[in-house]
Amino acid sequence: MKIKEIVSALERFAPLPLQDGFDNAGLQIGLTEAEATGALLCLDVTEAVLDEAIALGYNLVISHHPLIFKGYKSITGKDYVERILKAIKNDIVIYSAHTNLDNAQGGVNYKIAEKIGLKNLKVLEPKENSLIKLVTFVPDAQADSVREALFAAGCGNIGNYDSCSYNLKGEGTFRAKEGTHPFCGTIGELHHENEVRIETILPVYKKAEVIKALLSVHPYEEPAFDLYPLQNDWLQAGSGIVGELDESETELEFLKRIKKIFEVGCVRHNKLTGREIQKVALCGGAGAFLLPQAIRTGADVFITGEIKYHDYFGHEGDILMAEIGHYESEQYTKEIFYTIIRELFPNLALQQCKVNTNPIKYL
Repeated sequence: MKIKEIVSALERFAPLPLQDGFDNAGLQIGLTEAEATGALLCLDVTEAVLDEAIALGYNLVISHHPLIFKGYKSITGKDYVERILKAIKNDIVIYSAHTNLDNAQGGVNYKIAEKIGLKNLKVLEPKENSLIKLVTFVPDAQADSVREALFAAGCGNIGNYDSCSYNLKGEGTFRAKEGTHPFCGTIGELHHENEVRIETILPVYKKAEVIKALLSVHPYEEPAFDLYPLQNDWLQAGSGIVGELDESETELEFLKRIKKIFEVGCVRHNKLTGREIQKVALCGGAGAFLLPQAIRTGADVFITGEIKYHDYFGHEGDILMAEIGHYESEQYTKEIFYTIIRELFPNLALQQCKVNTNPIKYL
């Protein structure tokens, strides 16, 4: 298969519009028309990772952290980021799924929650201003086919429900002018048609795809439709996760278990107060910005990869804070890549990189 087919599969799972504004997820280097010889999965793209891909004969590297994160004025090979020269010389394509994978349902934070054993998962900070409502008007007899096309294009998903719509029957009127080709009615005469008003919801980034689907199946020559911005939170996409353990644990038991699961050299935490750990909030990577949201949910502990020194002050009575390291918190992202690709491309040579790219060492 071509590399672009693998990229398409990743972007269906974690669409690029889900990435945060500061990010640079997506294709980093190379041309996706090439046939894939194999894919190496990693957290960071370093020279050692590229050497591993070259030794395996793979021409695709998929990373969580983007290799190119800022603008460069020169490409000289003077640091590891600029060693993109090695990828180019060896015809290696590099693709990164970063905050789009963090924010996607089933993404990075869901994997962390799975490792810990959490249930009843909810997004800690849902995406805002990301949903719109589509309203259109369709002849009664064609309403089912239009609804089905809209649902197939990505409309009507609310929580664990799909095919969601509201339908109201009414009467539409129109007069076809000369030069038109009306689906029903007669040119020059006012026509009355029994219609269904269909309302459904969709992510804003799917707007173009949905409108294309609507126009392709709607029977009218000039379909009427409206799009309304919504202020609803998108509860299925966003930063962080909060969930619950089957059974409560003491603070020390929980921290020791986290240390073992994520192979952490050192778990940094605030003062233990003797609370029982049942409700857990978390965010992979640099997630300290979600501490206030974690406290508001009533979570007993907040786990993330990085917490600044001053963030530890003043929260002893609010929540247990556990800092497990950026790399450690996101290391299982490679498993997400593996599952997505292996299910769709069972014959592709696929491997999680053996290089530990964590730049932080523990004495």
